[in-house]
Amino acid sequence: MTDLSALKYTSEHEWVLVEGSVATVGITAYAAEKLGDIVYVDLPKVGSTLANGTVVGEIESTKSVGELFAPVDGTVVEANQAVVDSPELVNSDPFGEGWLVKVEFTELPALLSADEYAALTGE
Repeated sequence: MTDLSALKYTSEHEWVLVEGSVATVGITAYAAEKLGDIVYVDLPKVGSTLANGTVVGEIESTKSVGELFAPVDGTVVEANQAVVDSPELVNSDPFGEGWLVKVEFTELPALLSADEYAALTGE
């Protein structure tokens, strides 16, 4: 189990795990619950350049389509093929096997702490 207090968060309901110059990105359990049963995930390709705040993919559920935003500027170094093949992983393990992309970044923007994110979602 990932230590949720060690993660950073965005107001778009994404979590960011920083390990050196690589940020692993996923959506929070709150977002996964609000989306409902996830049936399709579209991720940026390895080598893609991301700009913080821009739409870089989408997540479709039985209820709606959600956009995936880049939480950092950088280059995609890994995309989780397991969630493309089995989108339900985002629902069943959003902070573990349901991660989405790994991005090599040069500068980390201001992100929310676990407490700040909890205050945002009211949880």
